[in-house]
Amino acid sequence: REGVPEIQKYPFKQVAILNIAYFATFGSELAVVSMLPLYFLQTFEGLTPVTAGLFASGFAFMNLVSRPAGGWFSDRYGRRKTLLIMISGLAAGYFMMGLIDSNWWILMAVLITMACSFFVQAGEGAVFAMIPLIKRSMTGQIAGMAGAYGNVGAVIYLTVLSFVTYSTFFYVIAVSAAVGLLA
Repeated sequence: REGVPEIQKYPFKQVAILNIAYFATFGSELAVVSMLPLYFLQTFEGLTPVTAGLFASGFAFMNLVSRPAGGWFSDRYGRRKTLLIMISGLAAGYFMMGLIDSNWWILMAVLITMACSFFVQAGEGAVFAMIPLIKRSMTGQIAGMAGAYGNVGAVIYLTVLSFVTYSTFFYVIAVSAAVGLLA
């Protein structure tokens, strides 16, 4: 009845864009980390489950450097530019992963996967570099909302995977990231 106090107002469009970006970044990370060992095992003949898991672990391993790098790049080169570059790289990386098949050299597939992972996780850092700029007094609430969208993204991506091939799964992630770029 009395409206929202001025101190509690913030531009929701910015929050929605960050939610979409985190949906694509963290959502895809969770989804891909859970399916990648089986993907390698089924795509490349002769791999043991342990070897497939080791190759797939490169995706998660990139977190040590990539996520902080996304924040660092945001601080150094600008938040919007960094986020656009990271989401573009994520889309290109997943597109490339969609092209991988059993004819590829396994090391090339792992390198493409790790390069994609860099953009995915640096994108996560770039998203969280922007959150305090929306409304500093509501950083926790906005960060929590973005985090929730990341988890929802994982569930949706894995649900999609249950209906499509691995290549199509990677293309779906690439297209959803492109939608985020348009936003």
